[in-house]
Amino acid sequence: MSLAPLPDIMLEPLARMALLEDLGRAGDITTNAVVAPAERLRCAVTARRDGVVAGTDLVRIVYGLLDREVACRILCPDGTRVRPGDVVIEIEGPARAILSGERVALNFLGHLCGVATATASLVEAVRPFATKITCTRKTTPGLRALEKHAVRAGGGVNHRFGLDDAVLIKDNHIAAAGSIETAITRARENVGHLVKIEVEIDTLDQLRAALPLRPDAVLLDNMSIETLREAVRLVDGAAVTEASGTITRETIRAIAETGVDLASAGWITHSAPQLDLGLDIG
Repeated sequence: MSLAPLPDIMLEPLARMALLEDLGRAGDITTNAVVAPAERLRCAVTARRDGVVAGTDLVRIVYGLLDREVACRILCPDGTRVRPGDVVIEIEGPARAILSGERVALNFLGHLCGVATATASLVEAVRPFATKITCTRKTTPGLRALEKHAVRAGGGVNHRFGLDDAVLIKDNHIAAAGSIETAITRARENVGHLVKIEVEIDTLDQLRAALPLRPDAVLLDNMSIETLREAVRLVDGAAVTEASGTITRETIRAIAETGVDLASAGWITHSAPQLDLGLDIG
């Protein structure tokens, strides 16, 4: 299935903010001093490591804001796997605009490609199983929609986008409500029929208490493989099962072998290393 792009109206404010931060109060004084106004360049954004592409539309928007004469030709759309030397985007136009936007464009692209690549590494590890890789709300403030798009580019699926689109009852909610039963009951009474309810589960006893109240999903947090397998058996399809906590490339296969539906990993958005890309002239 093709990956639908995010609307430009969502991306442009982020690109504009980043450009304003970089251009400061006087613009690019280095480029404006060194490069003649009429100079033009032809460049290529090239991958320097294996990875998965995400964030190409932001490069286009960055350069469109700087100068409409800059043309960006996207050769590797979001979701494409690349190898060192692959050209992701060809850029041609006024040299001043291209050089002034280089760092902002590569910052966005490198970070989002890194998120997609990290996600893909987990997706590949669970490929023999039905488990899907999903993200969390542990995202860079202001960049959540972009990072979640990058997760999809890497083959993952999205968790909730914020506090307003799904109920996730966590341990502190349960402590404040007094019991897991009270928390789920209150949630069911206070949200609409289209809102899903998920509850965080730390022990099998909590799971046994929660299941009769029919939550839509259970977040099985920091469980051992043996406990996780038993939890999936107890749920037996009555709710979506999500494993969370210490989801790494080393642990994900054993987690997927338990039969859990989802595995959520915060690090794929908050700690994914940037994919190394370069802007090469010529």
